[in-house]
Amino acid sequence: MNTTPQDIGPLQQDAASGLRYRLRDTDDVPAGRLLLLHGVGSNETDLAPLASYIDPRVQIALVQGPLVFGPRQHGFFEVSFQNGAPAINAAQAERSRQQLITLVRSFHAQDAKVAAPRVPTVIAGFSQGGILSASVSLTAPQEVTGFAVLSGRILPEIEPHLAPREALAKLSALISHGEFDDKLPVAWAERAKEWLTALRVPNQNRRYPIGHTLNQQVVSDFARWLAGPLALA
Repeated sequence: MNTTPQDIGPLQQDAASGLRYRLRDTDDVPAGRLLLLHGVGSNETDLAPLASYIDPRVQIALVQGPLVFGPRQHGFFEVSFQNGAPAINAAQAERSRQQLITLVRSFHAQDAKVAAPRVPTVIAGFSQGGILSASVSLTAPQEVTGFAVLSGRILPEIEPHLAPREALAKLSALISHGEFDDKLPVAWAERAKEWLTALRVPNQNRRYPIGHTLNQQVVSDFARWLAGPLALA
């Protein structure tokens, strides 16, 4: 994970959502599409090294959080930790959720312009990026085939927006978490597993002997899982 692919393109902006992203494109019509969302205080290049592990037929969009916290420091919502529990700016999280759904739809609209079938799409991210990935997928499952939460959680604030269970049952979910995570303790992953199971979302859950980070095994397992919801032969 220590090399950044050279074929990641420059920042571009989606007019409909207002979000900016970098693209690893494919030579032909993509076999699948992956949106990768970074954690709070980072930026869209943070997860670029993951592209080296992803099938080259997959178009990858590295999405930049809309909020600016400092030079090259972005996020999807503000969060603070009080008494060990995360307290979020729910309005910002909701706006980011809507923007991301609009971005996914923009990609689908691009597919339609070249008369291609809708490209299977997965959204995934680390920490806050994983949180938003779950928020998008559980409220707009018609737009994606799956999502992955890497060291994140599922926001209880999205409950009023949840899609019907029959629609959620078509998703695939991956929950990966470090056993020694001191930012978002592993209990959040257990809650996510319980909630997804109750919602009848097919899900896989994996634990690793790490903290609030990614390692080679997490990335390798994620890349293998991705082939399922993207239907890569």
